[in-house]
Amino acid sequence: MRMHWFLPTGGDARDVLPGPDDPHHRPPDLPYLAQIATACDSLGFDGMLTPCGTGCEDAWLATASLIPLTRRVKFLVAFRPTLLTPTLAAQMASTYQRLSNGRLLVNIVTGAEPAELARFGVWEDKDTRYERTGEFIEIMRGAWSGAPFDYEGDHYTVAAATTRMPPEPTPRIYFGGASEAAERVAARHVDVYLAWGEPPDMVAERVARMRALAAAEQRSLDFGIRLHVIARPTAEEAWAVADALLARMDPEAIAAAQRDFASTQSVGQARMASLHGGDPNRLVVSPNLWAGIGLVRGGVGTALVGSYDEVADRIAEYHDLGFDEFIFSGYPHLEEAYWFGEGVMPILRERGLLPPREPVGGPVFSFR
Repeated sequence: MRMHWFLPTGGDARDVLPGPDDPHHRPPDLPYLAQIATACDSLGFDGMLTPCGTGCEDAWLATASLIPLTRRVKFLVAFRPTLLTPTLAAQMASTYQRLSNGRLLVNIVTGAEPAELARFGVWEDKDTRYERTGEFIEIMRGAWSGAPFDYEGDHYTVAAATTRMPPEPTPRIYFGGASEAAERVAARHVDVYLAWGEPPDMVAERVARMRALAAAEQRSLDFGIRLHVIARPTAEEAWAVADALLARMDPEAIAAAQRDFASTQSVGQARMASLHGGDPNRLVVSPNLWAGIGLVRGGVGTALVGSYDEVADRIAEYHDLGFDEFIFSGYPHLEEAYWFGEGVMPILRERGLLPPREPVGGPVFSFR
């Protein structure tokens, strides 16, 4: 298995949805992002996911600034294919691989919410965006091949696309989406298909369906899952943290978020919202799986909550369903990375689910 953490390039806090005057708000400046990245590097996380959108710093620039401060952790850089040409994206990724000594992973985010897409001047309908994404990935891979690549499709026509040198290794492509259009793209083009943290019985049918779709394309997929986590030495301590997060959620913020979710065009978001329906009394949706974060937060809204052993058990359960890649986050991300990295990951290593922790050494540069 591979364990990844989240890099909060939109800022961090002790609450799920901090207000503008929150005294615990942590801006996503370089010193703070560096603290999280170097912690994850030392704790043995495989990679770090960065978000994309106008609510956060640019993923390419933010993660590139952390390359010289880390040794081994990879950066799962999220970007929207409609905002770059595929050859430019291939060039950026190829350069990143050389500058980072092969530590780039690529997360393609087609996007579903019209308001966010409109900020970037993207007005195409959903099916068109996913068709464009498929062509984008084909050209990007072609440009990485080391030979001039020609392509003529419905959305792109390129001649002799290439980069100065092929990236080494070729970045793995991660991609998520619960709609039929998204699933078609994943089955044909990507390496790792990502799901949000749905209960095991709910997500198992998606894994089976995606395996069948990929097999029809004579391909296979790896699977990843995105979850928050609250892990503590005892279950009582972990649930006390979850209860405290819930107690600080503004009822007006919950109501506003539920109105947004009711009108979403994202199938994945609708599936997340269906777990609780905005009801604070329906938040434990599976053993150790808590949907409280989804009361106010878009995207993944579930967290694994429990003792170190319980959280390790749930991870093993998802692994048995076919998930080999796990992307976690917490509030705040720096402290939760240590709770998880020092509490849960050693148990997974003892069970043979993770390799031994590698020594890292100090960063190349440091802040003065």
